[in-house]
Amino acid sequence: MFEENVNKRTKKGFINEKVSRRAFLSGTMGLLSYTILPSSLKKPTSHFASEDEVHAPGLEFASALEAAQAIKKGRISSVELTQHILDRIDRYNPSLNAIAILTKDNALAQARTADEAQAKGQVLGPLHGVPITIKDAFEMAGVRTTAGASSLSEHVPKTDAVAVSRLREAGAVFLGHTNVSEMLSDWQSYNDIFGTTNNPWDSERTPGGSTGGGAAALAAGLSYLSLGSDQGGSIRVPAHFCGVYGHKPTLNLIPLEGHIPPPPNIRHIPPYDLNVAGPLARDASDLKLAIEILGGPGPQREIAYSWKLPLARKTRLADYRLGYVINDPLCPVSSEVADVISDAVEALGKAGIHLKEGWPSQIKPSAQYDTYRYLLASTFASDLKPDQFERLRERAKKQDGTHEAIRALALTSLHGRFKEASRRRIAARAAWQEYFREYDAFLMPTAFVPAFSHDHSPSFWGRRLTTPEGERRYEDMLFWICFATLSGLPATTAPVGLTRSGLPVGIQILGPYLEDATPIDVAKKIADIIGGFRPPKGFNQ
Repeated sequence: MFEENVNKRTKKGFINEKVSRRAFLSGTMGLLSYTILPSSLKKPTSHFASEDEVHAPGLEFASALEAAQAIKKGRISSVELTQHILDRIDRYNPSLNAIAILTKDNALAQARTADEAQAKGQVLGPLHGVPITIKDAFEMAGVRTTAGASSLSEHVPKTDAVAVSRLREAGAVFLGHTNVSEMLSDWQSYNDIFGTTNNPWDSERTPGGSTGGGAAALAAGLSYLSLGSDQGGSIRVPAHFCGVYGHKPTLNLIPLEGHIPPPPNIRHIPPYDLNVAGPLARDASDLKLAIEILGGPGPQREIAYSWKLPLARKTRLADYRLGYVINDPLCPVSSEVADVISDAVEALGKAGIHLKEGWPSQIKPSAQYDTYRYLLASTFASDLKPDQFERLRERAKKQDGTHEAIRALALTSLHGRFKEASRRRIAARAAWQEYFREYDAFLMPTAFVPAFSHDHSPSFWGRRLTTPEGERRYEDMLFWICFATLSGLPATTAPVGLTRSGLPVGIQILGPYLEDATPIDVAKKIADIIGGFRPPKGFNQ
C-alpha cells in the first residue's frame, strides 16, 4: 500500500463534546438489522431510532448521508471520523488491498478544514467532512493517478478531474485512490503496480473490476462513498460481487474530463458512446445524492446549459410497474444467482408490486448484444499496429458469431459500418424508451455468476468461469450489463441476498433515459422489503 502526503496543513480541528466519541464510534450508529423472511430474504429496520438514539454496531457501516448528519449535529467531528476510518484502513486494507494510494495526511488536513468551517457556522456542502474514495482512474491534483498502468506509475496530475472537483466542492474528504485493473480492462482488480484486490466476502475471490477496490472498500467499512466508472459493467459488477449499491448513470450525464483513459492531459474529448462515471455506496440514497452532486454539463457547456435530476416517477413502490427477466438462453444465469433473484422477485410480487415477466416485445436481446460488443471493441481500434490490423482483418472474414470475430470486425471496419452500429445504438435506446412509456423500470441480473476466484492467466478470452451447471466463457460477463450501456440508460445494481455459499447477489434495475432517480428509488424501496446492504463477516470490529 502506498501513501501520498500532499498539501499538508496544521490547523486545529474542531471538537464538539455533545456525546462520547468513543461510544459513538464503537456502537451508536445504526446498521441494517434483519428478520428472516421466506427464502432467506431479510428486511432492514431504520438506521436511526430517533435523532438522539441510534443502534450498534458502529458508524463505519452508516450511509454517507448519516455520516454527514452526524458531523452536522456535532455528534462527531470530521477529524475523529476520518481518523476512525484511517484506523480501519490500517487494520483491514493490508489483507484487502482495496485502497492503493492512501492520502492520509491530506485527508486529515481536509477534515480539519471541515471542522474549522463548522465551528464558524459554515457548511462546505452536502458531504461536509465525510471520508470517501476515488477510483484510480480519476485525476486528483497532487496525487498519483495511474489507471493501473505501469507507464503511468509516476503520473501526478496538477488538476482534479471534473467529477473529483465536484466532490471536493461538496465538502468530501478524500482518503485516496482505490485499486483497479490495468487500464480498467478486466472484471478483476489487479495490476503490476499495486497488486491484487481481494473480496471482503472471500479473499480467494475477486471484488470485480474495474472499480473493484472501491466496492471492496465500501463493503469493508473503509469509505462512505466511492467514485467509479463503467463501460463493461465496471461499477455494476463490483457492486454485485461485494454486496453494495452501484449506479451507472445516463450516458454523458457526468463529465469524464480528467478520467484515464484517454491518456492524461486530454481535456477536449467528444461525448462518449458507452463509458460513464458514477457512484458506489452502501445505501441507495447516497447514490441519489452523488448524482445530484456529480451531474450536469462540463466546463465547456455549463455556460449555456444547466441540469436538474428529474424526480422519481412514483412515491410508493406499490405504484411502480416493473418488468423483469431472470434468465435468458443467450447467457443462462447460474442457479446460485438465479435462485436469489427469483426469491427477490417473488417477495416483490407478494408485496403487491405490479410485475410482468419477459423481454419487452420491441427489445431484441441478441441484436443489442452484438451491437454492444462491436462498439465496445471498436473503442480500441486506434491502438492497432499495421501487422495487427492485417491479422485481424483476416479473422474478421470468419463471421462465426464469436466475440473474437466481432472484435476483429469492429477493429478493422470502415467508418460507415461504425456509423451503422451507432445508429443501432440510438435505435436500442428508442426501443427501451417506448417500453418505459408503460413501465417504469426493468429488473434483470447484473451477472450470471457471483464473485469468482482470482484468475490472472494471460489468455484473457481463454479464461473460464465455474458454475454449478458447468464451465462458462469469461466474455459472457458482457451480456447482462450490455443493455444499459448500449442504450445509454441509467441502471442501478442493488444487493438482494446471498447465495447458498454466502456470496452477495445484486439485481440490476434499468431505468428511463435521463430519469436516474427512478431506478435508484426502486433500489431504495426494494430494500424496505427484502433488505439492503449487510456487512461481510469479520469487518465489524
